[in-house]
Amino acid sequence: MKWVSYDAGDGVRTGVIDGESVRGLAAGTTLEALLESGNLAEAGEDARRAPAEVRGLAEVTLLAPLRRPQSVRDGVGFLEHLRNCYRVLGRDGALDPAWSHSPAFYFANRDAIVGPYEDVPVAPGSAMFDLELEVGAVLGRGGRDLHPDRAEEHIAGYTLFNDWTARDHQLVDLAQGIGQAKGKDCAITLGPALVTVDELEPYRRDGRLAITLSATVNGEELTRGSLDQMDWTFGELLAYASRGTDLLPGAVIGSGTVPRGCLLEHVDTPALADFTGWLRPGDVVSLCGEGLGETRQTVTEGTGVLPLRPAGVVR
Repeated sequence: MKWVSYDAGDGVRTGVIDGESVRGLAAGTTLEALLESGNLAEAGEDARRAPAEVRGLAEVTLLAPLRRPQSVRDGVGFLEHLRNCYRVLGRDGALDPAWSHSPAFYFANRDAIVGPYEDVPVAPGSAMFDLELEVGAVLGRGGRDLHPDRAEEHIAGYTLFNDWTARDHQLVDLAQGIGQAKGKDCAITLGPALVTVDELEPYRRDGRLAITLSATVNGEELTRGSLDQMDWTFGELLAYASRGTDLLPGAVIGSGTVPRGCLLEHVDTPALADFTGWLRPGDVVSLCGEGLGETRQTVTEGTGVLPLRPAGVVR
């Protein structure tokens, strides 16, 4: 099933896509609540058999399927993405052995979720705005200390995931050394649908989802890759993330960026600020995934920055 959240002009509803229509559930039903209750499959059958309403896809606005997930973690499943970024930043591209010991992740801003066709303002004050091509796995069943060979059984489905990034702010985050902050705070795209695991089985090869993924900027392809090339699998990401803590239904974890799936990896000048390819207002960014659909968003002007005083200076 392909679960969506949508608005047809009379409030946000939840439903499943059926061809060129959406079969909606009763008003007030949310995908977050269905995942939390464990009733996703049953609700899907209800939507197919006796929907509260049926709308044409052309009549509705698709929103992020999960508008406020239980939590959002973003992993680093593709190590080649990291090597490429290191080279641009003047490192030799070799990774510290720590990257092969466990899959890294950071906590992302679940309050910054945007839908697959919503405009995205440039992060305030950023001159180095970027996209990241990813897939998000959504938990349908919680767990703790999950086994890496069985953790994927807890996944309800997958969605496209764009981890919008202000690279200049990220450089400040890195200098401060306590983790991702304002560089990753402005927006995360989810959508257009939460596609259930069974729907994607035709793409499984040797136990992995071999989904072709691509990203374009203004119609020009930036990269193309496959989800089955992850160095750390979703099962391993979930197992590591669940060590000593509870993962709850509705939690989202990102795959990490498909190699060359962000502008940073395409920088061709020694000075990042001199790169002319950063996103600007009016640019159109699209992500596409086999079986997952396509996002299409326009970058818009960001707000100004209110200055802070230097630390230690009394006003």
